[in-house]
Amino acid sequence: MWTSASATAVPVADRFEWFSDVVASALIPTAIVSERHADFHAEASTLALGATRLSTFSHSPLHSRRTPALIRRGDPEQYQLALITGGRWWMSHSGADEEFGVGDMILWDTSRPQETVAHPGRGSSRSVIVHLPKDVLPLRPGRVDRLLGRRIAADRGTAAVLARFVASLAEHAAACTPRELGELGAAATDLAAACFAHRLDAYGELPVETRTRALRERIDAFIERHLGEPGLTPGTIAAAHGLSVRALHALFRAAGDETVAASVRRRRLTRCHADLTRPGMASRPVHEIAARWCFPNAAAFSRAFREAYGVTPTEFRRAAGSRSRAE
Repeated sequence: MWTSASATAVPVADRFEWFSDVVASALIPTAIVSERHADFHAEASTLALGATRLSTFSHSPLHSRRTPALIRRGDPEQYQLALITGGRWWMSHSGADEEFGVGDMILWDTSRPQETVAHPGRGSSRSVIVHLPKDVLPLRPGRVDRLLGRRIAADRGTAAVLARFVASLAEHAAACTPRELGELGAAATDLAAACFAHRLDAYGELPVETRTRALRERIDAFIERHLGEPGLTPGTIAAAHGLSVRALHALFRAAGDETVAASVRRRRLTRCHADLTRPGMASRPVHEIAARWCFPNAAAFSRAFREAYGVTPTEFRRAAGSRSRAE
């Protein structure tokens, strides 16, 4: 479960020092200064994901420096990957000197000096950070060095899949079991390795298992993005990933998972299930919601929904509405 802390629980005069201690324990020891020292605002959360960890931070403007002395004081020997979700950063690290905005990712090495300025603009500076122990990332350190402190745009390809995965972890991981969290941590490591390898033209150096798991994550993300399109078939999914249909089916079979078609169908039913509980969709007929998620035959949809959830869509919507009114 998340371990969370907020500066609102600390006396105003102690908040800045409190946040410095939180960063040192949850991330890395750094020297931090801020012009908002007197009214500093900050929140932080951490979550264990097996061998990796996830952190979220929201805070007032600050300037931080990690010096050789602070590295000697504490070094978790990690690569830390930040997804910026609010504000802008500037970082100087390992010969790179760049600015970053919302949606960008940044990688740094905790064993090397760095300097960072976070300026939130109209709101707080916000980020989600994945802690990647160096010994679990299946890439040679010399390779990864070329990415340190440099902007990783998350607008397409594996980087986009990784960024969405990291953001989804921050939003939904609290509802996961410890076993699921460990699996998600391994998936995050595989996706990060695949993203780095693609940018370094070193994808062939990754272990087969890592490449396979990363490919499956990319395929799952593709399916989620295109669920509302009638043309989402095993053929289009395979073509989008440079696979034959046979290879795509083999990938799903090797995971001991459902078939490709069954996976698409289940995800579409899940979307229908969610829509039937939304107040904003209450005026939409059931058959329109079904058609929205590519179930054009109302009778076939009703049978599929009942098979998955034990009640018809109409019965489910009525029960959900009754619960909402009772609350």
